Amino acid sequence: MVRDGIFYALGMCIVAAILGWLAAPGWAVIPILFAVFFLWFFRDPERVAPDGRGLIVSPADGKVTDISSTQLNGRPCTRISIFLNVFNVHVNRTPMGGVIRSAKYQTGKFLNAMNPACADCNEQNTVKVEGDGHSIVFKQIAGLLARRIVFTKKVGDTVQLGERIGVMKFGSRMDVFLDPSASVCVKVGDHVQGGSSTLALLVAEPRAIAESVPAQAKQRLH
Repeated sequence: MVRDGIFYALGMCIVAAILGWLAAPGWAVIPILFAVFFLWFFRDPERVAPDGRGLIVSPADGKVTDISSTQLNGRPCTRISIFLNVFNVHVNRTPMGGVIRSAKYQTGKFLNAMNPACADCNEQNTVKVEGDGHSIVFKQIAGLLARRIVFTKKVGDTVQLGERIGVMKFGSRMDVFLDPSASVCVKVGDHVQGGSSTLALLVAEPRAIAESVPAQAKQRLH
């Protein structure tokens, strides 16, 4: 479990105790239900990443809402978007093993994560990972309810395929940017699990996509 869930649940238990003491025991039911919800919401199940070279796994639990050709810093790429609702596990994982080359936190709006404009306008954290001659970029994007993005790694860290790298609180979105030559293994409407569902397969001869963010970009870690 993510420790935030314990803090939120303890807060609700304190509220329940105060209400039960000052008012009546019945008033404690609602905060107790919230405490149970927070413990469930911040669950962190173990996941087993698939074996194989060139695999890209889902960075989050959710529904694939878009697979499209786009550009990243002027260079063509394929974008896979995953929407997380409040019932999904919100722990995030790296879609590829390698070294974190850059991470940039951008403040912004909190549009609904289903809105295409949120990919550019919303608060987000953009990360580039390089490994085995390939590079990919993924974005943790805040949504209408998600008002805090947590990224637990730093530039230069080595990560394994499917390793935990942070969490997004409540509803949100994840975008993964791949070289156009990557073979996409999912379709719009598919439900995926972070760290275990295969999104795509990279080609044998790697081609790096756009240099997404400066290596010395400012990070905001929590």
